[in-house]
Amino acid sequence: MIWHLIAAIVAGLGAAGIALLLRTLTAKRLPRWIVPAFAGLGMLAYQIHHEYTWFDHKRAQLPEGSRVVSREQHPAFWRPWTYVVPLTTAFTVIDEDGLSRSRADDQPLVEFILYRFEMSAADRLTHRPQLLNCASGELVPLDGEGGRPRTEAMRRLDDGDPLRQAVCTAA
Repeated sequence: MIWHLIAAIVAGLGAAGIALLLRTLTAKRLPRWIVPAFAGLGMLAYQIHHEYTWFDHKRAQLPEGSRVVSREQHPAFWRPWTYVVPLTTAFTVIDEDGLSRSRADDQPLVEFILYRFEMSAADRLTHRPQLLNCASGELVPLDGEGGRPRTEAMRRLDDGDPLRQAVCTAA
């Protein structure tokens, strides 16, 4: 977080320096307000660049065998450009190397850990063990203690759901 603040300040100072250079080259015919305007635009440009490259940066940090199964893109009124170019604010990942396959009552089951990354001031990562019945599409979160299924939180995934396709085809 502190490094992004420092980078934004440096971007603002650099843009202000460009405005000062432009004022000097034009024999001060440009108005004085151009310097703080360029500083603000430089900081805003850095922030927009950081937000739009966040997903690619995080995806590049994932280990081999990780697979992104979904992305969330939500526009925000304080970021009006996100209505034109969507911004990825969260994504879900599975570790294909960590899939545990089994069978129960002749039904194919896959146990895996579902990771969720969210962009915020301090990026959030949540992970939870899951159990998926590939035949019926029932996804059940597992309790952290003992791995007991939490059937009250069960949900059914459609055949076309990217998570179901990723887990069941990798299995």
